Amino acid sequence: MVPLFAQYVKAGKKYLKPKHSINFKNSKLTIDYMISLGIESTAHTFGCAIVEEKEGKCIVHSNEKKAFVTDEGGMLPHKVADHHTNCCVQVFELALSKANKNINDIDLISFSQSPGIGQMLRVGCMFAKSLSKINKIPIVGVNHCIAHLEIGNALTGAKDPVMLYASGANTQVIAYEGKKYRVFGETLDIGVGNFLDAFARHVGFGFPGGPKIAELAKKGKYIELPYTVKGMDTAFSGLLTEVKKMHKQGVPIEDICYSIQETVFAELLEVTERAMAHCQKNELLLGGGVACNERLQEMAKKMCDERGAKLFVPQRQFLVDNAAMIAWFGILQKNDSTLDVTNIKIDPYLRTDDIKVTWRND
Repeated sequence: MVPLFAQYVKAGKKYLKPKHSINFKNSKLTIDYMISLGIESTAHTFGCAIVEEKEGKCIVHSNEKKAFVTDEGGMLPHKVADHHTNCCVQVFELALSKANKNINDIDLISFSQSPGIGQMLRVGCMFAKSLSKINKIPIVGVNHCIAHLEIGNALTGAKDPVMLYASGANTQVIAYEGKKYRVFGETLDIGVGNFLDAFARHVGFGFPGGPKIAELAKKGKYIELPYTVKGMDTAFSGLLTEVKKMHKQGVPIEDICYSIQETVFAELLEVTERAMAHCQKNELLLGGGVACNERLQEMAKKMCDERGAKLFVPQRQFLVDNAAMIAWFGILQKNDSTLDVTNIKIDPYLRTDDIKVTWRND
C-alpha cells in the first residue's frame, strides 16, 4: 500500500486543496483542518457522519444511522447485511444534507474495519471503497473499539481514562499503557449486551433487549444470582442459564430483570475499579450501548465518587454504535490513509490491544 504522502506528491495539484500542504522535510502531509466522512457497519447499525477537526477540536456536523430491530427474536447476519445494503445510500445522503456538505467537501473517508460481524463489515467497507474510488478521496479503516474511546475523550474532556466498554459483542476494560490501548479485563464468553439480548430473546422481548430489561427492572426486587468474576475477567453464560431456568419456574420477570442488572453491573464495576487502581488513573469513561443504562451510570458515579475519581459519560448518540466516532478516529489516523483501495479489507477479529498507537503525542 502506497503511503498517502507519496500519492499526493505523485498526483501533484490534482488532489491537493488550498488547505493541504506538504512538508518535504519530514515527508508528512499537513492539513489546516479536515472533514471526514465516517461509515459504521459492525453490527446492527449502519451509520454515516460528517465530522470536522478544527484547531484540534472535534466538531460533529451530522451523525445519522438506521438500526436493525425486531419485535421478536434476534438478528440474523444475512438479514442485517441486507438492511445495511438497502439503507446505506439513504443514510449517506442524509448525513451530507444534515451537515450542509457535498462529497467534494470530504477530505477523508473512514470506515469501521474491525472488529465486527463479517457480513455487516463488508457492506460498510465496499460502500467506503466505492466512494473513495469514484471521488478520489483517501480512505482509512479504523478499529471500532478504540473509536468509542477516542470520541469519548474528544467530546467529554477526559485525558487519560480507563474505559468500561460495554456493548453487544464487546465487554472490555481498556486503558492506555506502554504505547498501546491495553485490555485489563474482559468477558470470558459472551458480551454483556449479547447476554441481555439472549435473555430478552428467550422471554420474547425482541431485539434489542437491554432497554426492555431496564424498564422492567424499575419494578423489581433483588434475588441472589450467580456472580462470576475471575481475576480481572467476567463471564455471563452460566448466569444466562440460571435466569432462563428461573423464568421457566415462574419467578417474576421484574425481579429477574432487576437482579440481572444489579449483578452484572456490579461485576463490571468491580473489575473496572481494580483496573483504575492498578493503572493509577482517576478517570472513568463509559462506552458502548449498554453504557446508556441509567443504573450502570448511577453505580459508576457512586464508585468514582468513593475513589475521588471523575466519571465521563458521552451523550447517548456517541455511546451506541455511531459513525461520528469512526469519522473522528479516521482523522486521528489520517497518516495511514490511502488512495489505493486494492488492499483495503475488513478484519473481523482484530483485538483492541493489537492496534499500534501512532496518533498520540505522549
